[in-house]
Amino acid sequence: MGASLGVSYEELIKSAFEAAENAYSPYSHFCVGAALLTSSGEIYKGCNIENSSYGATNCAERTAFFKAVSDGVRDFEAIAIVGHLEGKEAESYAYPCGICRQVMSEFCNKEFKIIVARSVSDYKVFTLEELLPESFGAENIN
Repeated sequence: MGASLGVSYEELIKSAFEAAENAYSPYSHFCVGAALLTSSGEIYKGCNIENSSYGATNCAERTAFFKAVSDGVRDFEAIAIVGHLEGKEAESYAYPCGICRQVMSEFCNKEFKIIVARSVSDYKVFTLEELLPESFGAENIN
């Protein structure tokens, strides 16, 4: 369906499922993958990386963003997010947590697309504004 910069939502979702294969989730056994589309058409993949202290765990979405930002990329179009128990198919949509939504608001405009998927053909698309209304950003502290 939707496409941006020649990359369809379906392609982005497929990349997110590929990223989930690298998840390090020995505690929850819940694998999450994210595929972040840059304004230049590149895709940065991220997976969740758990830690025994739990607080040091990093979400797939933030992993993708931090990889891109550390490479100097600051312009983004969309992100696809998938999640499932190890060895099983996705049964529900994996929505970004509040911290990930806040990170997205740091680098993305309100029309940034967030795609949550159970499969390549079963997905929902939201804008950042829809998932994080009345967000706190740099404009609030300037």
